[in-house]
Order: sequence, then structure tokens, then C-alpha cells
Amino acid sequence: MSLRKPPIKLPDPRLAYDNPAFLASPPARMLRIQSEMLEPEIRLRANNVRHTVVFFGSARIRPPEQCAGDPQLERMAKYYEGARKLAFMMAHYSSRLPERKRFHICSGGGPGIMEAANRGAFEAGQRSVAFGISLPFEQHLNPYSTPELSFNFHYFFIRKFWFFFLTRALVVFPGGFGTMDEFFEMLTVMQTRKATKHVPVLLYGADFWNDVVNLPALAKWGTISEDDLNLFKIVDSPEEALAAIMADFEAHYLNDPEPYKPEE
Repeated sequence: MSLRKPPIKLPDPRLAYDNPAFLASPPARMLRIQSEMLEPEIRLRANNVRHTVVFFGSARIRPPEQCAGDPQLERMAKYYEGARKLAFMMAHYSSRLPERKRFHICSGGGPGIMEAANRGAFEAGQRSVAFGISLPFEQHLNPYSTPELSFNFHYFFIRKFWFFFLTRALVVFPGGFGTMDEFFEMLTVMQTRKATKHVPVLLYGADFWNDVVNLPALAKWGTISEDDLNLFKIVDSPEEALAAIMADFEAHYLNDPEPYKPEE
């Protein structure tokens, strides 16, 4: 019987949490979901982000300087400018509030209306939140989002959770499937009272919304109640939107002795 030499010392096996192949595998899906819940919470809390005003809208809308010669882009550019101006005014408004009531402008982090929202806050000298999503096209973090408050999600449903969890108001600009999905999901959460906090919802752009979505018809056909139509308000200018949010905040938020706490 021959004696075999002992093997050379092998390197230690890779730790499970340091194994990219394992973390990207289907069995580790719950770990990835938990990461997208926990990491933003820690970072937002560290940066003192308690409340947000969320802007939804199309990634395909461009600023006026990028629209020359394209009638469709030129037609929609006013919404980019409207989002930019409203975010600018909202950021200034927030800066004058008591510290614990201040909010951050929040967008989906991409181009279009999302860029306009982050840009308005940037031009007002305020930080803003960007909840990005990894997509094969269109989506990328815009240059106006604040680096330490920028996130990139894989799971849409976790991203939606963060949109709603901190928001104190929602402004929905013209958009496509993604915008409609986010808007209707927010309405459903409020209609079914899964959320206890009051959130004003503004639809920006009467021409667009009255043409694209016939929401009163849902009440007419009995699939929602007439009262459900009060869950949102259509506005047509940054000034009108700002006035509506300020009035709502006066009634439901600023004088609340026990404001909504994200840690709950």
C-alpha cells in the first residue's frame, strides 16, 4: 500500500454572501428582495430623508432645446418645463418648512419628466431622490439626481413600495404604460385604504388626461364610486399644482401633531 502525499493547502471556499453566482441565482431571490428593501432604508435614514413629493411621467419627453424640428417632441416639451418649474418651486417651499416636515423631490431617476423633476430641485440648490430601475432600454440615472440619494432597483414592486412609503404628494405628468401602472397602483392603495396617510394626487395636463383616460366613465359604469374621483385633481400649471399641494399640506400635513414616521 503506497502512501499518498497530502494535498497542497487549498484556498478557503468563498463565503456565500461573497459569491456573485449564488447571489444572482433563483434560490437567492429572497436575499435580493430583502437587499432592495433594507439598503435604501438605511441610506435614506442616514441622509435624513423623511418625506418626499413624487413625480411620475414619461421618459420620452425631452427638454425644449432637444426638440427642434420634431413636432411631436415640441408638443410635449411643455410638460418637461412644467415638471422642472414645479420641482424648483416645491424645493424652495420645502426649504422654508420646519426641519421635520421638509421633503425631497423624488423621481424614477431616468430621463424625460424624471430628469425634469431632479433638475428643478438641483437648480433650486436642493438634493433629490432618484429611484431608478434596471431596464434594457430608455432608463438610466439622469445627471441631476443626487448621488447619495440615487438607487437602482431590479424589482418593480420594491421600487413602487419606496415611491409610496415616503411620499406626501404625487404629481403625475403625461406618460405611457409605466406611468399608468404606477398611477393606478397608487390610487388602488388609497382607494382600498391600505395606507392610512393622506396623499394628494395631481394629474398634470388637462388636455392629455382628458383625452387619454376617461376616469369619470368608471364611475358612470359603476366600477368605482363617485367619491373615488376625489382621490385626484387635474391641474394645468406649476402655479396651480403648487397652490393645490400647499393647501392640502395646510389641511392634512403641516398641522399634524403626529406626522407619518417612515420607521413605522
